[in-house]
Amino acid sequence: MPTRPVERTVSLNVNGASASVTAMADTPLLHILRNDLGLNGPKYGCGLGECGSCTVLIDGVAARSCVIPFPAVAGRVVTTLEGLGTANDPHPVQRAFIAEQAAQCGYCLNGMIMTAKALLDRNPRPTDDEIRRELSGNLCRCGTHVEILRAVRRAASGSAP
Repeated sequence: MPTRPVERTVSLNVNGASASVTAMADTPLLHILRNDLGLNGPKYGCGLGECGSCTVLIDGVAARSCVIPFPAVAGRVVTTLEGLGTANDPHPVQRAFIAEQAAQCGYCLNGMIMTAKALLDRNPRPTDDEIRRELSGNLCRCGTHVEILRAVRRAASGSAP
């Protein structure tokens, strides 16, 4: 006999704020972030954890929110693109991406920025090969790879405007 889906109520810490969310236990974190919490930084891309557009930080580690059931982040700190900076005071990684014009369509932007942030937190002075390796799991449809690499280098050097 098949089991019935189970609804769960979970307290989440997202971008420094607490939220209580009730949903089916297998609901992906991405759906909770976008649909329940109104956070549109993480994007729905492939739904399989392959493209990187849904990347968030969980306890500072880049993670694909489309494949993580939302109860798995109870008691952990989730940071989305909106939690890094604001339009008036962007995070240094966001400033570097703006300065290098490292976006066209925006599909990959969330994943690239969040992955770069996690990398730079772990390794403030990565080599070009380390940057490429770290970002290799994020798909970019429009080909701004050169600008993205420059943006991460700029953020690492501390020269973001």
